[in-house]
Amino acid sequence: MSAASCLLTEDQFLCSICLDVFTDPVTIPCGHNFCKSCITEHWETSTMSQCPNCKKLFSTKPDLEVNTFISEMVTQFRQSAQQEASSSSSEQQVSKPGEVPCDVCTGTKLKALKSCLVCLASYCHTHLEPHLTASRLQRHQLIDPVENLESWTCEKHDKLLELFCKNDQMCVCMLCSVTDHRTHDVVPLKEEYERKKAELGKTEADIQQMIQKRRLKIEEIKQSVELSNKNADREMAEGVQVFSALKERVERSQAQLIHTVKEKQRETQKQAEGFIKELQQEISELEKRSSEVEQLSRSEDHLHLLQNFTSLNSTPPTKDWTGVRVHPPSYEGTVVRAVKQLEEILREEMEELFEAELERVQQYEVDVTLDPDTANRKLILSDDGKQVYHSDAKKDLPDKPERFDTSLNVLAKQSFSSGRFYFEVQVKGKTAWTLGVAKESINRKGKIILSPRNGYWTIWLRNENEYEALAGPGVRLYLQSGPEKVGVFVDYEEGLVSFYDVDAVSLIYSFTGCSFTEKLYPYFSPYKNKSGENSAPLIISPVDQTDEYDP
Repeated sequence: MSAASCLLTEDQFLCSICLDVFTDPVTIPCGHNFCKSCITEHWETSTMSQCPNCKKLFSTKPDLEVNTFISEMVTQFRQSAQQEASSSSSEQQVSKPGEVPCDVCTGTKLKALKSCLVCLASYCHTHLEPHLTASRLQRHQLIDPVENLESWTCEKHDKLLELFCKNDQMCVCMLCSVTDHRTHDVVPLKEEYERKKAELGKTEADIQQMIQKRRLKIEEIKQSVELSNKNADREMAEGVQVFSALKERVERSQAQLIHTVKEKQRETQKQAEGFIKELQQEISELEKRSSEVEQLSRSEDHLHLLQNFTSLNSTPPTKDWTGVRVHPPSYEGTVVRAVKQLEEILREEMEELFEAELERVQQYEVDVTLDPDTANRKLILSDDGKQVYHSDAKKDLPDKPERFDTSLNVLAKQSFSSGRFYFEVQVKGKTAWTLGVAKESINRKGKIILSPRNGYWTIWLRNENEYEALAGPGVRLYLQSGPEKVGVFVDYEEGLVSFYDVDAVSLIYSFTGCSFTEKLYPYFSPYKNKSGENSAPLIISPVDQTDEYDP
């Protein structure tokens, strides 16, 4: 620290032995100054009287008298320094909890600015000044303030930990490097610090890169959720529209059914009421005639009876009701016919829905080619890898691990481990075939049982019209007509494998709730040619779309 009130500096008043401001300064014959106690103790521990600075020898130990001039100057310097220290200490920050306090401050501890690894002490701005100005103290190693400076010393040798052992990955002192670690690779602490700091820099860069990747993944997930919500809203809107239309048609059919039944009921009621009214009229006429006949038969007037006998003796004209019947209408078949009509409407709606769905999945078309390294040796593949059929002759090919040796199977070259994909296969003219997807780790040797448990999601045709989904156990499929082109759609994340009759625009079968954990390959089997009955090839064909679908 410098005294602001004079031109004196602290360097001029430092004892070179204790490195502190003079206490009772004395001047020895060579002209150098020391604290009286410091030089006395120095000569008492030495065999000769020698100046610690210039090394001049004295034959006899000089008498030591306090240099009053220097003592007064020191006193003046101390007062000035004390005043400045008092002034600057008010400007410096007081040590707070968690901060390193100055080890020299008495009373209120100020915040330390640096720690000295030689002195093993921490200093505030005021008490750090000697280390910044004194030439000998400037050689001390200063670091940012740290607590527990004792941890910087070797517990075994009480020396500064200034080296690093790469073998044991620990900090050591100079004595450790020539004793316990003498055969080890030991480097200066600062060198290892710089290397480790560079490694941390790289680690930090890697971590930041990982953070960035994860932030990008978050954005990707958010976009996926946004797309999912958009698709869900669209699907719900379409579903509500379809079911609202169906509900309207069902209600309309119901109303028409009720109207038809009630109309028949009204006609029957009207007919019955007409008959009843007519009968009541005849009854009224007959009752009137009966009353007249009864009165005439009681008459005592011979002439009156004879005159009216002819007109009253016969019954009034009436209708022959013998064959008249009210036949209750037949309602048998009314509901059935209404449901049949509704079924036809639903069928038309289903065709429209399947057409829209097929157009949607066809957007995920992928280019698939057959892999000759997986093909059974009795299978013939076209040069472009798009067709396969069975031959009785076995080709001379190496038995690779990926090749099917017994089953007449072949996989595609392409594999899929995420997302959605779709391809179409022409099966026209065949009486037997198998199509689907298989996981990478399937067994390809010996007898193979096709089922999801064994890694196969397939359907097949056998004996011209026996279709089956090989779901383990198999599910018999009853199709109105045999498909000539089959579409295969897979949604990896959804766990869905669906098969479509492309020409009939209908769903054949879907495997749902599947759990895919590895690569999936399109799977094909043309089956045996059966002496030419099943010689037509399976043909991977491009999707023929006439309408564009806007997802």
